[in-house]
Amino acid sequence: MNTNPDRESETWESRFERLLPLFGHRNWIVIADAAYPAQSNPGIETIFTGADHIQVLAKVLDAIGASSHVRANVYLDAELKLLGEGGAPGVTTLRNKVAGMLAGNNTRQIAHEEIIARLDQAGKLFRILILKSTLAIPYSSVFLELDCGYWSAEAEERLRGIQATETSGALPSR
Repeated sequence: MNTNPDRESETWESRFERLLPLFGHRNWIVIADAAYPAQSNPGIETIFTGADHIQVLAKVLDAIGASSHVRANVYLDAELKLLGEGGAPGVTTLRNKVAGMLAGNNTRQIAHEEIIARLDQAGKLFRILILKSTLAIPYSSVFLELDCGYWSAEAEERLRGIQATETSGALPSR
């Protein structure tokens, strides 16, 4: 089920496949657990996939991995590592599966509220797609901040250094 009435008949997979080529640096894709709230920011689109969390994550990671224009910086809720089986049955298996799927990715664990604040800020200028799964384990959402797939942070830093040098050299001294 899609929260946008104009897209009710579109599957989450087809919606995602249409959006990924449009998304780029600073867009986000979230694979969220079942209790993740629909946010009111108009830049944030929430789709209930009705699908298994790991299956949604796998499809999204595969599609990003196959694309040449984007890569993902991954954020996980720091709270997830603190959960035990007593309060969140299945969490150990989930953590192991997610860790295996994210191996080799730039992954950071930060507090849930900090991630939400980043999403809120990004949603003011950039689009965010939230794909809700059927998973009922708290703090299990996977947040993918997209970055340029063909331009690294190091290349950007070098360019900014050159730009600063040329700009400072081009200005007349007083």
